[in-house]
Parts: sequence; C-alpha cells; structure tokens
Amino acid sequence: MPSSIKNIFKKGLNISISGSLWIESGTERFLGPGPVELLERISKTGSINQAAKQMGMSYQKAWRIVNTLNTQTAKPVVIVQTGGEKGGGSTISDEAKQLIKYHGQLRERFTAFLKKETIKLKK
Repeated sequence: MPSSIKNIFKKGLNISISGSLWIESGTERFLGPGPVELLERISKTGSINQAAKQMGMSYQKAWRIVNTLNTQTAKPVVIVQTGGEKGGGSTISDEAKQLIKYHGQLRERFTAFLKKETIKLKK
C-alpha cells in the first residue's frame, strides 16, 4: 500500500477495513448473513415464523427471503409443509446445509482478508 494513503487519515485514528459478504445474481442479493441466519434458525425451530420471531424480523420479510432463496437455487432450500395435524412446518434441504457451510467458510476467508488489509493500512 502506498505510504501516501496513510497520510490522508488523521493521526491517532483506529482505522479498520470492514465489509459485508453477499452472493448475488445480477443486482439481487440473496445469500448473506441474514438469510444464512434465517436458514439456521428454520433448521433449529422447524418454523419460518419462529425463526423470524427469534431474529426480530417480520414474517413477511422472512417469507420474501425464503422465496428469493428458493427462486435462486436449482432445488428449494426451504421445504414448507402446510396444515396437517401438527399445523405444518418447514425444514431446510441438504443444499441449504451446504450453502450455510460454504458461506461460513467464505466468511472466514473474507474476515482474514479484511484483517490483513487493516494491518497493511496501519503499518
């Protein structure tokens, strides 16, 4: 990094580089921290509604996320069962589990990159 970049910032600032990691299709974001957390909570609760409540998210927003994920993947990542004796529920597919794992690994590499760039900026 050119030393001239460091001279732009005020001395004594605790500068760091941060960012958010999303998978996109065209201009539409569909897999990032929120949707991944929603998938994880659906897996644990068996319910889109309960997962949304745990996240402080509206049920409608959770449904939009689920629909977006399901339209962007070859197979649905959230499988919804309506009605029945137990009132239905939701599960996540093996593909969803793979996406959760992949996003976690990608996030680890991204975090390492951000830390490395922050260190460079502070040198």
